[in-house]
Order: sequence, then C-alpha cells, then structure tokens
Amino acid sequence: MAGEDGASAGAAQQKRMRLRYAGVCRACATGVPAGTTAVYEKDTRTVLCLTCAATLTHAAPADRLHEVDRTVDGIPAPPPKSPECRPPVYLDGVAGASARREHERRRQAREQRVRERHPKLGGLILALSDDPQSTTAWAAGAHGEERLGRRLDGLAGPEVRVLHDRRIPGTRANIDHLVVTRSGVYVVDAKRYRGRPQRRVEGGLLSPRTEKLLVGRRDCTRLVDGVLKQVELARQAVGDPSVALHGVLCFVEADWPLVGGDFTTRGVQVLWPKRLASRLTAAGPVSETHISTIWQRLGAAFPPA
Repeated sequence: MAGEDGASAGAAQQKRMRLRYAGVCRACATGVPAGTTAVYEKDTRTVLCLTCAATLTHAAPADRLHEVDRTVDGIPAPPPKSPECRPPVYLDGVAGASARREHERRRQAREQRVRERHPKLGGLILALSDDPQSTTAWAAGAHGEERLGRRLDGLAGPEVRVLHDRRIPGTRANIDHLVVTRSGVYVVDAKRYRGRPQRRVEGGLLSPRTEKLLVGRRDCTRLVDGVLKQVELARQAVGDPSVALHGVLCFVEADWPLVGGDFTTRGVQVLWPKRLASRLTAAGPVSETHISTIWQRLGAAFPPA
C-alpha cells in the first residue's frame, strides 16, 4: 500500500490511504479496488472501506464488534443500510471473509514481489503465469464457505441461528460456521474437495481399530481431528451439558452417490449442504429463547474472524 491520503482514522495503527492494490473490506467483505481511498489497519494488515470505518468509529472499537448491543427483545436488529457499501456485520459474520482476505493478501504479495524483481516485465510475467496452489487454495476455500453460508442464511430464523467465520481466540484458526438449532449446536467445517468421501476402517482383532476419512484417494483424517477440537471449544463456550454438540464436515462439491452417501466417523457427520439443511431443521428440545441465548454466547466467545 502507498500514497497516504490523510491522518489516523481513529487509532494509532489505522491509516487513511489510497490503495495501491485491491483489497477486501474486513467488516463487510466488499471488494475495494486499487486506487480507492480506504483505511489500512497495520496490525492486522487488513482494509476497511470508508463507510465501515466511519460506522465503526462511531459505534465501537473494531476489536469489540461482537459486543455491540443491537438487539430488540433479545433478537439482534439488522445494521443500518448504506448506499455505498453493505453494512458492517456485528455478530453474524461474513462466510469465507478471512479466507478471502488471505487469498487477496497472498496474491497481492506475489504481484508486488514479481514487479519489484522485474520492473519492466513484471506485468507480462503476471499475465502469463498463474498463482501458486498455496494461494488459489484460499480462494477455493472461501468459495466453499460462501456457498454453504448462503444456504445457511436461507434457513436462518428464530429456530436456526447462524454464525459465520468465527475466530478462535489466541490462535490463527477459525470456525467456518456455527449453527444453533432445536436439536443443538452444529460446528460446521466447509470443504470444497473433489472425489467421493468415504470412511475406511483398519485393524480389528489383532491390531488397534482405526478410522480414516478419504476423499477420493486423499487422506483427510486430519480434518476430523480439527472438527473434534472445535466441537470441544464450542462445548466449553455453551456451558450447558443438556445441549447436544454436533461436529460436521460438509463437502460442497464432492462426488456423492445418488442414494445415501453420508456417514459418521468418530462422531463427526460427513455430508453435503442439502443433507445438512435437513439436519438443521429437525425437531429437538432446545427452545427459541435458549437458542437465542446460546447464539449470543457463542458470538461473544468466538468473534468474527
């Protein structure tokens, strides 16, 4: 980023600048084109569009968005609409926002490196070459989270409360989606992998029994481990042993069979978006009032990423 265009925008580490490279607003996930004046946050290396920067300056510190009280009878009211930009998200979060930001950061960093090393031919090199897989993987992941997020938002209501892209405090990790329903809390990890998911059981009589998760020929067992850790963290945040916790791996573009196909491995459900939707809308013992309480508790424990 270059071309400082003003003074600090509310905090010592925030600068109003004219962007050299395109970015994504961390609050509303709207693209901010190169050359646009925006607020650059040095500590997190993220961008705020001017509309969100002005709103957050008058509303609350950026690192406490999840604590803003915007409720009517216990149910969060929608933020005010803006003609310039989508409103900042105070509690629900934006599906895929952190993955999209990481993709943009990596893409911009590569572009800057190439142009600095090859001042005359940098543009041609970039035009004729693709981003490395380590960069495009973030875009693919963001697309999967966004696609599932739209389906979850379509289910949202008093009995299905959704949180997207939640940061795990003290780590660089995040939880893709948290959904609170009549049947409990669902911790959902969205993946955009190709191939058919399947469970493979090894061992038995003479050796320890183990379960592996395969997607095509790819060993994805570590994904199950990750979801189990997230479920335990969510369980601690809920603090109510009567509420069921469900770990879910949702593959949005996998090769699922026409009949059946979903399964459970080590307590984690492995399925696709439509099957997940049917689980989320099932009946259960959790009341609407308790759903709202748990949703707000999770939103405070895991702020937007």
